[in-house]
Amino acid sequence: MIVVHHLNDSRSQRILWLLEELGVPYEIKPYQRDAATRLAPPELMEVHPLGKSPVITDDGITVHESGAIIDYLIRKHGGGRLQPAPGSADHETYLQWLHYAEGSAMLPLMLFMYVARLGEAGAPLMPRIDSEMANHLGYVDRALEGRQFLVGEDLTGADVQMSFVGEVAGAFGRLPSYPNLAAWTGRLHARPAFKASIEKGGVYGLAG
Repeated sequence: MIVVHHLNDSRSQRILWLLEELGVPYEIKPYQRDAATRLAPPELMEVHPLGKSPVITDDGITVHESGAIIDYLIRKHGGGRLQPAPGSADHETYLQWLHYAEGSAMLPLMLFMYVARLGEAGAPLMPRIDSEMANHLGYVDRALEGRQFLVGEDLTGADVQMSFVGEVAGAFGRLPSYPNLAAWTGRLHARPAFKASIEKGGVYGLAG
């Protein structure tokens, strides 16, 4: 049985969503952030030394990092679903999006979140961070022009992985400037499997 070590308001929400899309049975082991620090509880370090979520366990295998988990679940449990055919040009594009989400796109968004907490002390860094946010969000927005999903005609793991980028951009009030990204994020949230994952995983602070 797949166990998702699920931290509230975190990237692990998209793992629940992926499993709902695949229709694969799974169990949720919930963890709550500290109300004051918003950090994960130390119990997660018993699952993986980094103490981060998402982490899954599956038949004695422990997998961490969102992209690796998505890749693992689709390869082992997808039965050919939610990814283009390996070896195809679309599959190469799919892999790029799968790695781009956390490798590049999330960096300026995370910098914005942390530097904003510094107030005036962080102000000198904000123009550069804003420029990088616009660069990456604009790139994704242009890639979605005239498209329902990032790769091919159907949802793939790349959309699941990239969904967090759209959600964080929305939390920062940036989506109105990127209509294709906004519409895509809305389509993802409207999917029955996404709604089912919210019902099972609990209120998700970045959705909506």
